[in-house]
Amino acid sequence: MNKQIYPLLIAQFLSAFADNAILFTVIALVMQSQTLATWYIPALQSVFLVAFVILAPWVGAFADNYAKPKVLIIANLIKATGTLLLLFNIEPLIAYCIVGVGAALYSPAKYGILPEIAGHELLVKANSWIEGSTIFAILLGMVVGAKVADYSIQWALIGTVILFLLSAAITLLLPSKVSKREASGSKIIQFGQQVGTFFDTTRSRFAVLSASLFWAAAATVRVILIAWAPLILMTKNASEIAELTLFLAIGIIVGSAVVPKLIPLEQLRRARIPAYLMGIFIIGLSFMETVWGARALLLLIGITGGLFIVPINAALQEIGQQSIGSGGAVALQNFFQNVAMLLAVGTYTYTTTLQVSPVSAMLTLGGLVFSATFIISLRLPKNKLETDNP
Repeated sequence: MNKQIYPLLIAQFLSAFADNAILFTVIALVMQSQTLATWYIPALQSVFLVAFVILAPWVGAFADNYAKPKVLIIANLIKATGTLLLLFNIEPLIAYCIVGVGAALYSPAKYGILPEIAGHELLVKANSWIEGSTIFAILLGMVVGAKVADYSIQWALIGTVILFLLSAAITLLLPSKVSKREASGSKIIQFGQQVGTFFDTTRSRFAVLSASLFWAAAATVRVILIAWAPLILMTKNASEIAELTLFLAIGIIVGSAVVPKLIPLEQLRRARIPAYLMGIFIIGLSFMETVWGARALLLLIGITGGLFIVPINAALQEIGQQSIGSGGAVALQNFFQNVAMLLAVGTYTYTTTLQVSPVSAMLTLGGLVFSATFIISLRLPKNKLETDNP
């Protein structure tokens, strides 16, 4: 492996760790508050996602037109700024939205720099290293972040700021070059043209919509758990909820590890099978009343989710590399995924104001995942070699 990948691995690990540490710090902050309403946590998730949607036409072009290490540094500094605002007791919805702006800028640069430092032959291996380290950072970040936050919100936020700044400093070790010149004209019009290119075939439409479905389901399960676990499993703090989420993440790792032998790109249609199972397991979770039963089902949801999303991501990367550019493809993917997450989490937030129980919300989500998979899969070619008509 090219040695230039190692600073990126370390820098993005620290940034991803901090991203999840701050999420569970904010959850702990809300759970410890006596004044914030139940809708506040899903609202926090929603304002984080807004940045990915609104900034999509610009962040991909920005990542492609400027040296990506500089973009990564700027993104980390923005995240650190949002965290500092939380530390100084600024309204959490505003502060966490600023963290989301940094995350929206970070993602296209992180994935877009891989072809520049890994090369064609090592690109798949580099992607696997990045994904593996990211998942490990998510696991460690949410558990450590929740435990530190349960002890002290202030120290959790200070630690998160330090991690963002350390990630920015390590990024200075990456080679700095610009992959393409900036195109003239409206970024919104260019983004619309990229969407048209990406939706030109049934395979690309399936990949984009399936990725959006997965992340919408994952985000909604996570916010429903925050209300469902204390009600059904009698969990009492952010650490116990983080431990539940841990089983979901471990499942995704397991599913991601075994999927290459089960669902090659030539058989992308098979990805709909674990998606159906994921919907069924989410429905099953709504009826679960024991801690270990919930952990088992969350593990199964994670495994089927990993089996579903990994080949979808591979297809998206392949299509993007051959069409609109790496940074632009990631930004477009983020746009649709985060629109879907925003709609899903926003809808759940609204239902909490109507006093809909988290059990009913979980049951409904599972049914929607199952039915949406059927709709998205319509007209999908049986394999890559078949004619892929628009």
